[in-house]
Amino acid sequence: MAYDGTDFVGWQRQKNGRTVQEVLERTFRKILQEDVHVTGAGRTDSGVHAKGQVAHLAIRSSMPIPVLQQALNAILPPDILVRSIRVVPAGFHARYSVKSKWYRYQIWNSPLRPLFERPWVFHFPKRLNVARMKRAAKLLQGRHDFRPFRSTGSVNGSTSRSLKSLTLQKKGPLIWIDAKADGFLYHMVRRIVGLLLEVGKGSVPLQEIPSLLKGKSALVPPTAPARGLCLMEVHYA
Repeated sequence: MAYDGTDFVGWQRQKNGRTVQEVLERTFRKILQEDVHVTGAGRTDSGVHAKGQVAHLAIRSSMPIPVLQQALNAILPPDILVRSIRVVPAGFHARYSVKSKWYRYQIWNSPLRPLFERPWVFHFPKRLNVARMKRAAKLLQGRHDFRPFRSTGSVNGSTSRSLKSLTLQKKGPLIWIDAKADGFLYHMVRRIVGLLLEVGKGSVPLQEIPSLLKGKSALVPPTAPARGLCLMEVHYA
């Protein structure tokens, strides 16, 4: 599925605020007349978007898949779209079966603020050294302990992750950062972006990054705003 996260307080159902999970479950119940629980591949935060979120649920209904998809998209609000539905083996789990995820963060790097792109980008008006940011990104690739990139609220457990690729591209005022890994800690992508922005500004030297990854630096990477982040794809193979 895809969704514009602007008006959601995140994926996970909450007592206060509109969430993607709650809207989906309510819509399924309306169509199927049965209680359902929708489990997502990742719990995107308030304001975070998705083009390739994946979720699973078990249903009793024998409604044909194309009919169900059409019914969902006819009732769902305009900021959620079910892109496809398929039957999966009983052992499949949208979250625990994940092999890797791809997130994209978009920065609008111009003194002139964005207009039509505004909900999907973070406006950073100061000049950035993209070449230095690319060098920093290469230093972050690989398997490391990303504990410094974890925000409070992360689940306990290993903080080691394999960052398979971290690439930057620039076209006009738009810079997009693609991060692909076997998993991400809470706010990990946004803190990686925050660090790259500090490097691009010249506030953090490249030499600081190896020390940071080894836990020998007092630097705390800032957390970039949610609005520029989008879950692009979830991979199960």
